[in-house]
Amino acid sequence: MNNKIDQTKEEIKYFHIKTYNDLELFRIKFLGKKKGIITNLFKELKKISIYKRKIYGKTINELKKEVKNKIKIFHEKNDIQNDKILNFDPTIPGKSIEIGSRHPLSIIKNKIIDLFGKIGFLHVDGPEIEDDWHNFTALNIPISHPARDMQDTFFLCKNSDILLRTHTSSVQIRYMKKHSPPFRVLSVGKVYRNETISSRSNFMFHQAEGFYIDKKVSFYDLKQTIHYLITSLFGEVKIRFRPSYFPFTEPSAEVDIYYNNNSGWIEIMGCGMIDPQVLKNVNIDSEIYSGFAFGLGIERLSLIIYQMKDIRIYFDNDIRFLKQFKSEF
Repeated sequence: MNNKIDQTKEEIKYFHIKTYNDLELFRIKFLGKKKGIITNLFKELKKISIYKRKIYGKTINELKKEVKNKIKIFHEKNDIQNDKILNFDPTIPGKSIEIGSRHPLSIIKNKIIDLFGKIGFLHVDGPEIEDDWHNFTALNIPISHPARDMQDTFFLCKNSDILLRTHTSSVQIRYMKKHSPPFRVLSVGKVYRNETISSRSNFMFHQAEGFYIDKKVSFYDLKQTIHYLITSLFGEVKIRFRPSYFPFTEPSAEVDIYYNNNSGWIEIMGCGMIDPQVLKNVNIDSEIYSGFAFGLGIERLSLIIYQMKDIRIYFDNDIRFLKQFKSEF
């Protein structure tokens, strides 16, 4: 017991407390309820005779007082320093804090949402985990369509129709099922496809999709909407529509822009008039209503606008890259 007391006294004396973290370690080491050295010394008193218990008990109490006194001295010293720190002139300007910047993909996403909000499009969202009907069947994508192949789609269960959505068109279906036209809707979010990661593709990317359904909606309305989007993002550039095929639109088109002489024509999006069968699948009378839809990749737009060559840089979270972008578009 004598050796333990002497050793404890030395440890208390030479324990250096420089920070509040050191102080807490000091307190736990000697006064901790379970493993504190002094706490355990008190527990050992039960094992010795009553006569020696009084003598050692007094000595251990003195050690406890030394620990508390050392804690008190540290607090008093640092309280004085804190008072000095607080005694400052409040009129002195504070240090400026560096403001962070938005991710370039978020900048373009927010810009698109803002642009379509100005012409009456409602921004909605939907689940990223979908079923076959919302992601494929309701969109007029037959069983034999290549998009259903395991090489393109991430299925979550064996022999099941649960998958990660391959496009935000599933949001279109969910919205049309619950609402009656007319409506203008924009959905923006992550989509997933089983593709090899490269400078131009990733297994996850962001897609913006809009659709408008009303009486007498025409391809002219679609072209005017696309023209509004492109000129708002790129300024006055050449635009061309090329015939294409999508299961959920008829007629369908790919949209290209002639951005500069070096790049030439660049494909930026797909669009078309919503197929009447898709309207029937969500109980909308295709004899009364018609509509258009369009979809574009946020990453592809960002590569063009910021003149980047590798899509992977957007997912590296390198602050040296991200700090170059401002929230303003």
